[in-house]
Amino acid sequence: MSESAGQPASVALFGTSADPPTLGHRSLLEGLSRRYPLVRTWASDNPFKSHGAPLAMRAALLEAVVEGLESPNLRVDQSLSSPRALDTLERAARQWPEAELVFVVGSDLLPQIQRWYATDEILRRCRLAVVPRLGWPLDSLQIEQLNRRGGRVEVLPLQIPATASSAIRRHPDPQLVPPELWPVLLEQNLYGLRSCLASRPPLR
Repeated sequence: MSESAGQPASVALFGTSADPPTLGHRSLLEGLSRRYPLVRTWASDNPFKSHGAPLAMRAALLEAVVEGLESPNLRVDQSLSSPRALDTLERAARQWPEAELVFVVGSDLLPQIQRWYATDEILRRCRLAVVPRLGWPLDSLQIEQLNRRGGRVEVLPLQIPATASSAIRRHPDPQLVPPELWPVLLEQNLYGLRSCLASRPPLR
């Protein structure tokens, strides 16, 4: 923390559709909480996707994952949620005016960033941290292009399990879901996992 301002030196920001959160999300959040003094995450609506559960429910699922990690510097902050990254960064800057904002994305999003709304302003306001995802190799040309536009791109040395929310939605598999989510998933009968679990031995 900055003693003079009472602010962290940096804040890692990670938004996700959390549809549903996976073991990969859990691993990433755990890695971020070890690397940065403050981490904030939120569930978001992606205008280019259809979602399997309402935003409020996905936020509750993400909250369950965060609570299970028990990291004091990690918290869900739904006030940061917006379809536009620039809105999120502006809100974060009002909360932590003295901190460096680190906007975390998976390597699958690298090709999209240059088409985001106000890309140059986004790159000016934050450091961009890229997390490698299996099946989405890092594109050095994309990183170079972002840096030429004024970006400060870093690749995080985190090992994330090869899990994807879309795969769970297509083929429900209890082994890919963090155990903290089961009470809500079963109560709400989300993502077809209740019927899937009924055909398997109880999880321990």
